[in-house]
Amino acid sequence: MTSYPADTYDDVPLSALLVTARRTYSHAVRTAQSRIGCDDLPSTGGYIISAMHWSGASLESVIGWMGVTKQAVSQAVDTLVARGYLERSRDPSDRRRVNLTLTTRGREAGKAARFAIEGVDRVLRKRVGDRKVAQARATLVALLEIDRNVPSPRARLHGGV
Repeated sequence: MTSYPADTYDDVPLSALLVTARRTYSHAVRTAQSRIGCDDLPSTGGYIISAMHWSGASLESVIGWMGVTKQAVSQAVDTLVARGYLERSRDPSDRRRVNLTLTTRGREAGKAARFAIEGVDRVLRKRVGDRKVAQARATLVALLEIDRNVPSPRARLHGGV
């Protein structure tokens, strides 16, 4: 990848920088997972596995973080089950409910993702310092909060804010 001086990015919208910068993490994670034989993860599936492993969160929580519906990730979940990353089981207290948990392969893929993400974070902290990384994190959290507090365009058309 070509390296450009920072000042060449002055006219690039922040939204474009965010989308492009995300590739740094994606590339590192995919490379780490590929090294351990987990190169068959669908892109959404990789995020799901990484997030479930990182935080121990349920799939429902991860879907909430993604800001999508269960239906939107159902195909990825089916693929993750078929490829041995997730396991479905019936909830003993509610037979209508299905629990999804990481398999050994899913935990290994998640561990590889975490290692890769922490590696990128270390390089980033060395390059710009802990304070700037913390500021960037605060900015990204603010963007998430803006998104969650702004009504949808449809709601605005019908009298919402």
